[in-house]
Amino acid sequence: MRLNPFNTDNIQVRSSGGAGKAGGIGCGTIIIAAIGYFVFGLDPMQTASTVESVQQGSQQAGPANTDEEAICNSSEYAREACNGLQSLNQTWARTFQEQGYGDSFRQPTLDLFRNGRVTTQGCGSATSAAGPFYCPADETIYIDTSFYDQLAQMAGNRGDFARYYVLAHEYGHHIQTLTGVSQQIRSAQAQNRRQANQLQVLMELQADCYAGVWAGKNRNLIEPGDIEEGMEAAAAIGDDRLTGGRVSSENFTHGTSAQRSQALRLGLQGDDRQCDAITNIG
Repeated sequence: MRLNPFNTDNIQVRSSGGAGKAGGIGCGTIIIAAIGYFVFGLDPMQTASTVESVQQGSQQAGPANTDEEAICNSSEYAREACNGLQSLNQTWARTFQEQGYGDSFRQPTLDLFRNGRVTTQGCGSATSAAGPFYCPADETIYIDTSFYDQLAQMAGNRGDFARYYVLAHEYGHHIQTLTGVSQQIRSAQAQNRRQANQLQVLMELQADCYAGVWAGKNRNLIEPGDIEEGMEAAAAIGDDRLTGGRVSSENFTHGTSAQRSQALRLGLQGDDRQCDAITNIG
């Protein structure tokens, strides 16, 4: 995908220092291994082992870095993430204006931490094993780009749209925070705990749809194979794919491969209003 180079006047980026050793293989490691297998053709156990070694090799805490130019230029994939953030900011700011809600739009912060562990301002601590995530309390997207560095070394410089899809999905959760959908779902989960996982799936599918909206509104920048790559990534991290086909609406949290691909495809039409029905819980 051909995105314009980032401008630090238009994005909010930081890099937090970590603390301690990131241990264990978590959900994020499994997701990255799945993407490595289905998108890059890598052995999933080898990928998981590599990710774990990255975490274990990053044990020293580092000071928080607020030099946005230096952060964004710290690696190829940091630059890529900053380019993606700028495009997402521009696309969603314009969309909010078109819908008449321009005053309610706020940019999220992108935290590109690289120490294996991060302490958020509102969601506690997490390790790299959690994978990329969004914290609504501080309106920040957290990504350890060393995942992507390692995948690039193993598979070559491919798969940029799959990485953009991951960033755009997390940005979708920021949109849910701004629109109040996130709070609505949390309230519904508290009132009906039996439906908590199913409601979480709706949140994730809408974020997938929003990721598609961003791509759909920037079709002029999409290159051949990008859409297929995004679909493969969405399918690779479906709950049924990650559990070997064991379907369980009680345990799923992100939706099946078919559901995630369908949500992404819906968003690609470029109309964010079509994503609203996904989380319409009456």
